[in-house]
Amino acid sequence: MKRVATLTLLLIMLTVIACACGVSRPDEQQKANQNETVQQEQATDIKGEEVITDKKLILKIDAETVPVIWEDNESVAALKELAADGLEINISEYGDFEQVGDIGTSLPRNDKDITTDAGDIMLYAGSNIVIFYGSNSWAYTRLGKIDLSENEIKDLLENDGVTITLSME
Repeated sequence: MKRVATLTLLLIMLTVIACACGVSRPDEQQKANQNETVQQEQATDIKGEEVITDKKLILKIDAETVPVIWEDNESVAALKELAADGLEINISEYGDFEQVGDIGTSLPRNDKDITTDAGDIMLYAGSNIVIFYGSNSWAYTRLGKIDLSENEIKDLLENDGVTITLSME
């Protein structure tokens, strides 16, 4: 019986010493490796190239720069790549609550049923950007939100022949 108690005590001491010396358990090491992988992925775009991290995606509506809170997703990452050389899109009014324009290519999408509000910027069908000045419910991928009042957003968007420009600055 003394041998079992001595062996148990020895095992406990070895475990304490191993932990104190920084030896991690396999599951802790795996989590650390996963965190490192996630951090590395955040520094690359969808093609595995480095992302421009010191520049911001800028939206202009008819040459007026508007404040936008952009989502952190692969759709916005792809939009940033397109905007690096400047991207101008003619958007058209639809349904008295939104402006829609063809991006010219398909972006990654993660559509969800969403009820929009004024200022929401969405990706529709993978290749259309939609900016709302009213409300609608549909399946979209969220891109961002214009940080202005509903009246300011309506003033910018309730017109025919609106042009938006996306750039990196």
